[in-house]
Amino acid sequence: MLQEINDNNFDQLVIFTKEIDSILVDFWAPWCAPCRSLAILLEEIFINEYKTKMLFFKINVDNNPKISSKYKIRSIPTIILFKNGEKKDVHVGIISKEDLRKKLDNIININK
Repeated sequence: MLQEINDNNFDQLVIFTKEIDSILVDFWAPWCAPCRSLAILLEEIFINEYKTKMLFFKINVDNNPKISSKYKIRSIPTIILFKNGEKKDVHVGIISKEDLRKKLDNIININK
C-alpha cells in the first residue's frame, strides 16, 4: 500500500527529502472510482518495478485542502511527479501502464 501523506508532512516528505530525488504523489479521494483503479496500478508498478527507484505517496484531497489548493488540484485522480523537490510533470485521469512507465522513467533519468 502506498504511504498516505498530509498537509502537515507533505513538504518534509516530498519537497525537502534527501532520501531519494524522484517522487510520485497521487491526489485522490475514497469516493472516486477512477482513483481506486489508478491506485491498483500505482501499487502494482511501485512494488514490482520502482520500489528502489523512487518514492510513491498518496494524499486525500478531501482531508488536505492546503496542498490540494497549492497544486491547483481540480480533478482527480491527479498524479504529480517531483524531481529534487520541484514539480516536473502532472497527469490528470487514468493512465495506461505503458504511459506511466514512460513518465516515471523520464523523471528518474532527468539530470543523470
